[in-house]
Amino acid sequence: MGTQELATLGAVDLRAELSAFLISRRARLQPASVGVPDYGGRRRVPGLRREELAQLAGVSLTHYTRLEQGHGRNVSTEVVDAVARALRLDADEREHLTNLMHPPRAVPDPGEPTVRKDLLCLIDGMPDSPAFVHGRHGNILARNAPAGALLGAAGESWPHLVLVDGPLRSMLDDHDRELLARRHAAYLRLCLSRYPGDPALVALAGSLHAASAEFRRLWAEHEVADWSRVTCRLRHPVAGEIVVAVDVMRPSGEPGQWVVTFTTEPGSPSQAALRGLVG
Repeated sequence: MGTQELATLGAVDLRAELSAFLISRRARLQPASVGVPDYGGRRRVPGLRREELAQLAGVSLTHYTRLEQGHGRNVSTEVVDAVARALRLDADEREHLTNLMHPPRAVPDPGEPTVRKDLLCLIDGMPDSPAFVHGRHGNILARNAPAGALLGAAGESWPHLVLVDGPLRSMLDDHDRELLARRHAAYLRLCLSRYPGDPALVALAGSLHAASAEFRRLWAEHEVADWSRVTCRLRHPVAGEIVVAVDVMRPSGEPGQWVVTFTTEPGSPSQAALRGLVG
C-alpha cells in the first residue's frame, strides 16, 4: 500500500475515497433494475452513466460530477440523501457516504484500554462458548479458555486471524473464509470513516494490504458494512466439524471495546463437539 493510498484511508485526503466509493456504487446499478431506459448499444462503463444517476437523484449533472470528483464538503444533507436513494445505499453505506462528505470530529486514539471487569466476567462465564474482547484496532485484549482451546494462542489481532494466518483461517472452507474476510474488509472501511485520521487503523489496513492478496482484492471493491451475525462451518483437526454463529457486540457505555462470541445450537452435534474440545 503506497503513501498516497494510505493518505486516502486516513482522512488526510478523503476526496479520492469519496470518488472511488461513488463510482463503485454507481457501477453496480443496472439500468433495468432502477427503471432507467436502456436503448441498447455498448456501454463504456459498467452500471449507470453519470447523467443517468444525476437524473435519478434529481440533481444537475454538473453538481453530481463535482461530487463524484470528491468535492463533497459543502453539499447539503438533502443532496446527500437524494444521491444515497438513487444509489440504493443501505444504512451502513449512507453513514459511510455522510462520513466521507462531512467527516466526524476526530476521536482521540484510546490506545490499548484495560478490559472492564464485567466483560471479563461475561466471557469467563461462558464455559462452552469461545469468546474474546478486542479494541478499536482489532487487537485481542482478553480471551476465555474455550477461545484458547478453539483458536490457539497464536494471533493477537481479530482481522489477522481471518485474513492472514492461524488456526481459525485453516479451519474455514473457501466460502466461509471469503465471507468472514469480506466482513472484516467492509467493517474496517466503515471504521476508517467513523474515526478519521486514526493512525492505528491506517496501520492495520496497511499491514493487511501488505500481507493478504485476499484483502487487497476485497478492499478494491469498496464494500462497507457494520458487523452482523455470520454462521461458519469449522473443520477442527481434533473435534471435527463445528457449526458456529459468530457475533460481534459492542457493550453499552464502552466505545472502544467489542465482544466476539462463537456459539453453537443447543443440543446439536456441534455443541457436543465443542464441549468435548474445551472440556
